[in-house]
Amino acid sequence: MNKFVSRLGELLAACGKSQNTVSKELGISKQKLSKWKTGYNEPSIDEIILIARYFGVTCDYLLGVDDE
Repeated sequence: MNKFVSRLGELLAACGKSQNTVSKELGISKQKLSKWKTGYNEPSIDEIILIARYFGVTCDYLLGVDDE
């Protein structure tokens, strides 16, 4: 999941929104998003799909399987 952590960080920085805003729009707690960003916890499959759709990327990209 290390690629996930770096990709999530990149996507959060690029979107120009605060973690608080993103967490509210995703319907998750700010703490959960923070733990994903630091690699402390990993999202479920459903949460990975939710994040990918939110940022307009594929799950493969988010997980580091594909670079596009």
